[in-house]
Order: sequence, then structure tokens, then C-alpha cells
Amino acid sequence: MPVATWNKSTIADHVDEIASAARDLENATPGDIVRWAADRVGFDITVTCSFEDVVLAHVAAIAVPGIEIVMIDTQYLFAETQWLAEEFRKKFDVNLRVVHPLQVTPDNLWQRDTEACCNVRKVLPLNAVLAEKSGWVTGVRRIDGPTRAQTPVVSLDTARNVLKVNPLALYSDEEMDTYEFLHELPRNPLKDRGYPSIGCWPCTKPVAEGEDKRAGRWAGQAKTECGLHI
Repeated sequence: MPVATWNKSTIADHVDEIASAARDLENATPGDIVRWAADRVGFDITVTCSFEDVVLAHVAAIAVPGIEIVMIDTQYLFAETQWLAEEFRKKFDVNLRVVHPLQVTPDNLWQRDTEACCNVRKVLPLNAVLAEKSGWVTGVRRIDGPTRAQTPVVSLDTARNVLKVNPLALYSDEEMDTYEFLHELPRNPLKDRGYPSIGCWPCTKPVAEGEDKRAGRWAGQAKTECGLHI
């Protein structure tokens, strides 16, 4: 690791190095990208995983053993998603932390204001986690939609003042499936039931053949993002 790791108070001083690394690491392996980030911020880093699949969690845990993996439990996750997180934790003995919203009981906000619901149950809990961290590893991929098409492998998230790391940015769906198969990873059962993109159960529907894979997220609304990455 560098002699002095980056922290909240110094990370913005390294914006040029981060921009250069985004170019240099464009074709690096996901594991090498995670290791590069950990070398800069040490263990002051966290991985957020939706457990739509466990590829990101596995990449990070192999690259940096003991790295913190966070699942934001919105209280509306599918049972299959909860199962996958626990199955992965038991099989690979990872450092899994489950974070909950401040609201301790489910409500019906999703029925009238999905933006507000996502903010309370996803964005605010994430912000609380990242307020204590200098590095953030995510599963964002360019193939996931036009709002993500230019995602760099590393960047400075100026709003949260963290090094944002997207090690799977260049991965295709086929590469995700291949990685899952080669490493014998447990699979979210919903993936084989017509759910290529999985969020909370009130706002996620199966996708018909030929539809965009994120068509089942907030179906019938203009909304395409929960707010974590914008």
C-alpha cells in the first residue's frame, strides 16, 4: 500500500490520479481494479451489493479478503434475494453487513411516491454508510442502460467525497454468467423466472421476451434509477 492512504480529508487532492487511473485501468481485471482502490484507501472501503447476483461480492472478497460487503435491506427485498445473501455469506465466509433504513417498519410510500421511497430506503442508508468511508465499490455496468453507458472504472464521487469503483463496468451479461458458472456461485432463483434486473418486490416485475432487461423496474413509470448512482 502507499505510505499514506487517502482519507475523507485528502481524497479530493487526488482527482488527477483518479482520472489517469480510469484510463489506465480500463482493461484491467475487476479484481485488479478493486485491489488498486484498496491500495489507495486501505480498509476504509465498502462494497455495496444488491444481491441480484453475487459476482461483485465474490470479485471483491477474493481481491481483498475481509473487505466489507454491504447489503441495504430496504424491508421490501424478495425472499430469494435475502436467501442469496445468506447463502453467499455462509459458503464464502465473507464480511457481510446488512444495513436498514431508519424507518423500522414497512409503510406504503411506494404506492404513492417511489422517488421518496427509494430515497428513504436506499439513498439515505447508503449515504450514512459512505459518510464513514473513503472508497465505494459498486456493481454498475455500462450495459445496464443509457444513464450508465459512460461509467468509468474509477472516479471521484464529489457529492459523497469517496473514490467510486466500478470494477464490472465493462462486463457483458454473458461475462457475468460465465463468471458465475466458473466459480460455482449461488444464483438468485428469480433470474430464471424472468427477472433479469431485481430490486424491491413492489416495484419489480418479470420481463417479457424481447423487452429491455430493466423494463421490469418501476414498470409504467418514467423512473429508471433508484438514486444511488445519480
